[in-house]
Amino acid sequence: MTRRLSVDEAVGVLEGELGSGQRVLDDLVTEDLWFSFLRFGRRLFDVSDTPDADGLLFQYGTHAFDGPAAFTLDLTRQFEISDSNGDHDHYVQVHCELRYGRAPALEALGSFDSWFFHDAGDDLEEWAKGLTEQAAWATIHRLKPTEIRVYQERV
Repeated sequence: MTRRLSVDEAVGVLEGELGSGQRVLDDLVTEDLWFSFLRFGRRLFDVSDTPDADGLLFQYGTHAFDGPAAFTLDLTRQFEISDSNGDHDHYVQVHCELRYGRAPALEALGSFDSWFFHDAGDDLEEWAKGLTEQAAWATIHRLKPTEIRVYQERV
């Protein structure tokens, strides 16, 4: 039986996947980072046995969260954390946030989000394929982000 990883290990696991090709992060394009995120998404974590306890989120848009507006692709994994009674307590989100400069072609993409949940009976590979078949992927897949942030937050 494969040991399921602790949610506390998630950021380190994602960082390991991002560095698994031994290339400097500055040299990576969106597609490289996406494949790293999918490897992370395939890893098994010890989560509660409740619906939607382990999900992946692909979302993008132009935002000004903590500085000037920038096109951002946020690849997120969300884990539900339950209390000692098995009831929902909070979520932990592990983000791989890719920021790009402002460009009309990126701003024209608008905003978009898509979720995948491991327990919903869907296929991760089909979800990923569907995202890369969208017209927006042709615009972003070969771009180099100007900034890559990996972080965890409680929501």
